[in-house]
Amino acid sequence: MNLCDYFGIELEYLVWGLAGAVVLLLLLLLINMCMIGKLKKKYKKFMGDTDAKSLEEKIEERLEQLNDLVESHYTNKSKIEKLESQMNVTFQKIGLVKYDAFNEMGGKLSFSLALLNEKDDGFVINAMHSREGCYTYIKEIIAGKSIIVLASEEKEALDMALNYK
Repeated sequence: MNLCDYFGIELEYLVWGLAGAVVLLLLLLLINMCMIGKLKKKYKKFMGDTDAKSLEEKIEERLEQLNDLVESHYTNKSKIEKLESQMNVTFQKIGLVKYDAFNEMGGKLSFSLALLNEKDDGFVINAMHSREGCYTYIKEIIAGKSIIVLASEEKEALDMALNYK
């Protein structure tokens, strides 16, 4: 007795079924081979010309570099904060006006110089040049204002400093 007769299956259907299964398996095999090829390319790109031991060394090297970068980041951050705190007391705004202090003197040898920090604190230097000599005066500026009356050239220099960009 034949196995096909025993189960009641026609031999022709069995052959067609097996052929379909073989085609399906071949299709799955091709798909699987394509996927493995892609994985091999990625693996080769990742590994390069190295083996697993040297890959471990490369990873350790990168981690050390990363730690160095983090450390230098914090160092730079603290230096920047220190510089910012020092910037508050440095002169950042300037205004300069050159003028003739006396009618007989030409060439604009006299000047008013305003120097201010970020908070508009500082001073105005006024140097007046004459035939007898040079006279220099300084007036303190607090929050953009002077408690001593300013000459027109000094006011102009102060305004230039206050509007300095």
